[in-house]
Amino acid sequence: MQIIKRMIVQTIGFFALFALSLFLPAGTIAWPAGWIFLMLFFGFFLATNLWLVRHNPGLLEERLSLSRPNQQGWDKLLFPVLLIFTMAWLVFMSADAVRLHWSPVAGWPQVAGTLVLLGSFYLLFITFRENSYLSTVVRIQGERGHSVVSTGPYHYVRHPMYAAILLFMLGTSLLLGSWYGSLAGLIFITVLARRAVLEEQMLNSELPGYTAYTQKVKYRLIPYIW
Repeated sequence: MQIIKRMIVQTIGFFALFALSLFLPAGTIAWPAGWIFLMLFFGFFLATNLWLVRHNPGLLEERLSLSRPNQQGWDKLLFPVLLIFTMAWLVFMSADAVRLHWSPVAGWPQVAGTLVLLGSFYLLFITFRENSYLSTVVRIQGERGHSVVSTGPYHYVRHPMYAAILLFMLGTSLLLGSWYGSLAGLIFITVLARRAVLEEQMLNSELPGYTAYTQKVKYRLIPYIW
C-alpha cells in the first residue's frame, strides 16, 4: 500500500506541474491540444505505473526515487537539468502555440504528432516490460541483481528509452502546435545523448557483460545512424 500511496502522490504532483507549465503561459484553459496531450501523457503514465504495481513492483519502487546514494556524480547534475528543461520546454511551447503564435502548426502535422506521441508510448512500455533495471537515475543496482538486458527493443538499440524520448519530443511539439518546440527539443536530445555516452562508460566498467553487448548491438538510439 505504501508504494501505491507514493505513486499517487507523485502522479498528482507531476500532473499539477505539467498543467501549470502548459496553461499558465498559454493564458487560457480553452486549449484542446494542451488537454489532449495532458490526458494522453498521464493516461499512459498512470496505466504504466499500475501495470508495474502488478507485474514489477521492484521497478516501480526504483522509478519513484528521483535520487539514490550511489547515483553517478555527473548524473546528479544532468538529471535535474533534464527535468528543469522539460518544464521550460512545455512553457515555451505553450506560449508559442497559444499566446505568441511564433511558429504555428495546424491540421495534419498535429494529427501526425499525436500518432508519433502514441508510438513513443508504445516503445516506452515495451522497454519497461523488458528491462527491470530501468532506473530514473544512472547507477548500478547491485542490490537488485543488475544484469545486461538484450531482449525486445534492446536487440536493436542500446538505449530504447532514450529513443522513445526522442519520438516523444517530436510528437509533443507537433501536437501542441510549436515548430520551434521541435528545435528546442534538439537541446534536450543533445544533453540526453551525452548522458547515454557517460552511462555506457559506467556500464562498460562496472556491469559484467555490457562490453560484449555493445559489440553485438552497434547503435545507441537510432538504428544505422547512431
